[in-house]
Amino acid sequence: MAAATREDGVGSQERGPRGCEHYDRGCLLKAPCCDKLYTCRLCHDNNEDHQLDRFKVKEVQCINCEKIQHAQQTCEECSTLFGEYYCSICHLFDKDKKQYHCENCGICRIGPKEDFFHCLKCNLCLAMNLQGKHKCIENVSRQNCPICLEDIHTSRVVAHVLPCGHLLHRTCYEEMLKEGYRCPLCMHSALDMTRYWRQLDDEILCNDCNGRSTVQFHILGMKCKICESYNTAQAGGRRISRDQQ
Repeated sequence: MAAATREDGVGSQERGPRGCEHYDRGCLLKAPCCDKLYTCRLCHDNNEDHQLDRFKVKEVQCINCEKIQHAQQTCEECSTLFGEYYCSICHLFDKDKKQYHCENCGICRIGPKEDFFHCLKCNLCLAMNLQGKHKCIENVSRQNCPICLEDIHTSRVVAHVLPCGHLLHRTCYEEMLKEGYRCPLCMHSALDMTRYWRQLDDEILCNDCNGRSTVQFHILGMKCKICESYNTAQAGGRRISRDQQ
């Protein structure tokens, strides 16, 4: 049997490699837009000048027997399992990661389902520990990440909810904290900075009267409470980094 050549340039031999860098699956999607075969919609979109509508996929090709057939979980010809998890709405095939299809989101999410709830105002599935404890912003998930400007709602990268209610990709959030601590949209603190602010109210040593006092931090100078001199220096002490918050 001759090898079928996929549009992403990988030949699928009998008992060939499963899936791609995005998903573990035993079939190729037949794109309804261009009739080309791709392992997933992301592989398609990375190679074409248009996007694959996952909901319009009707046919798949088995990577083992190469039979093109209606989208389903198991090959009707050789019984190859296309995916431990299969959604007949999104046509998502993948390893079992406790996925579930959220009707309100309109797509599949990684679960388990009981650990999440769908916030109707934010229009997004959030962890149960945020229920009643997050700031709602209407349809916030439909906005792009303000760091990378990429889509959040359908992204495979987990979204991080800031105290202000705005969303960032978790990877973008972690990178942002290396440079700053404020939401790029509203400038609200992106994490609890209470301990950090408290340690700025530091003890100072006055170089004129040799007295010690505790004052609020000021970038231009800190005033001695005893003699009112600004010829002062911080007395020292261990600083608290933001990753200790």
